[in-house]
Amino acid sequence: MKTNSSEFIKSAFQETDWPREPLPEIAFLGRSNVGKSSLINSLLKVHGLARTSSTPGRTQSLNFFLIDNRFRFVDLPGYGYARVPRIIKSTWGEMATSYLAKRASLVLSIHIVDSRHEPTTLDLQLHEWLDCQSQPRLIVATKSDKLSNNELRKSIERAQRAFKNDKVVPYSAKTGRGRDEVWRQIEAAITNYQKQR
Repeated sequence: MKTNSSEFIKSAFQETDWPREPLPEIAFLGRSNVGKSSLINSLLKVHGLARTSSTPGRTQSLNFFLIDNRFRFVDLPGYGYARVPRIIKSTWGEMATSYLAKRASLVLSIHIVDSRHEPTTLDLQLHEWLDCQSQPRLIVATKSDKLSNNELRKSIERAQRAFKNDKVVPYSAKTGRGRDEVWRQIEAAITNYQKQR
């Protein structure tokens, strides 16, 4: 999919800050430093729209981006970074959980994992929570360019077993691998949302 415009709208620290216009939203979630911002920039083919950092835990709010005046991307705070103070960690958890549970316009949660590693306990807990909430979701395994084809195949099979055979899309922000498939899933979720309105 080709997008014509994408812009950062706002950072939200509480529910009253969320945009009010009822546009479909796609949330990006995953542990700190898994590549959420790189994935967003790669999908949109825009360098630096979502800020990337080599320091985990930099995203401390929900960041909203307006795409083609049709829908929004939402970059959620990463989880699982030990050096973030406990009080901030708990706030992040409340903020993300509240958004995922309450947001009526959330049409798809893109759960990002690192293809080079086994899913962590926190990854599995998030997946179980999304499953219990019956949240539409897609699992994207980033950094796939860092593995050989054989290693990647084994990694994806392992992830699919861990995530109860949910769809897992291998992705590379560097090569664009998986980009078309992720866009297909996003478009399908938006179309489904619009049909139900």
